[in-house]
Amino acid sequence: MTVIDPEPHTTAAGWAPETEAESDEMDDMPLSTRLSIADTLTLGNATCGFMAVYFTTTGVLIPHLTGSEDGGMARHSAATAVILMLLASVFDLFDGLVARKLRSSAMGAELDNLSDLISFGLAPAYFVVVWGMVANDAHQRVSVLAAIVVLLAVVLRLARFSCVTLRDGIFQGMPSPFGALTVVSIVLLELPFIPTLLAIIGVAWLMVSRVEYPKPRGRLAVAMLGWIVLSMGLLAAWAFDAPGGQLLLQTGCALQVVLAAVIPLFATARRVNTFRGNRREARAAQLP
Repeated sequence: MTVIDPEPHTTAAGWAPETEAESDEMDDMPLSTRLSIADTLTLGNATCGFMAVYFTTTGVLIPHLTGSEDGGMARHSAATAVILMLLASVFDLFDGLVARKLRSSAMGAELDNLSDLISFGLAPAYFVVVWGMVANDAHQRVSVLAAIVVLLAVVLRLARFSCVTLRDGIFQGMPSPFGALTVVSIVLLELPFIPTLLAIIGVAWLMVSRVEYPKPRGRLAVAMLGWIVLSMGLLAAWAFDAPGGQLLLQTGCALQVVLAAVIPLFATARRVNTFRGNRREARAAQLP
């Protein structure tokens, strides 16, 4: 049997080795298309969102479907899922700060939107779906519709954010991390089904509304980070059944919901006052 040597310019698998010219082209790849530190933080955001879905499935949904649910296990997994969403918001907060201080790749904006869709669109919407399946007074199909509304609101918000240019320092519509955490807080309050459903839809509407929200910079960013850390502590106390943990968690969730409702009121009042002030100035300018 004659063994025929492979051709000199191919490998055993039939692939041609990388030529020097191709290697030079890869070395000449512009720095703007390589991952930056900010991009790494953004990928951490996406990872946390995926893991939140994982813990919601394995610790809450599957035990419920198989009839092997344990209240403690479900509580731990639900708390872990929400903590991961909070951690995703920390990554989302810092990737923007790092991108402004250091260089940001050309992929930064796209990576940020895709990661936000996972962590603040898919993860909270899935949390609502599972709530509709495990809660005693919930209606599964209606909760699925509410989850779709939340997911589509985040999709539309992120798409609009990429297309619309606003003045510096504000968001138009409730930011998706804030909206996701508010949706989860509403579910954790364990209110009756109809009020919970209406509140979730209200948050979805706020995310696609034209209500202006300040961007978390300076002292506001520090305050937001402190609130996230405090929320993680409340969730941990609830998960480990600490004395008063349930009450502390419900208090924190209520504060989150109240904050989500108050900010639009202040923003609307400010816009109305600005409009009235402009009208008074215009009338004064028309007087002889």
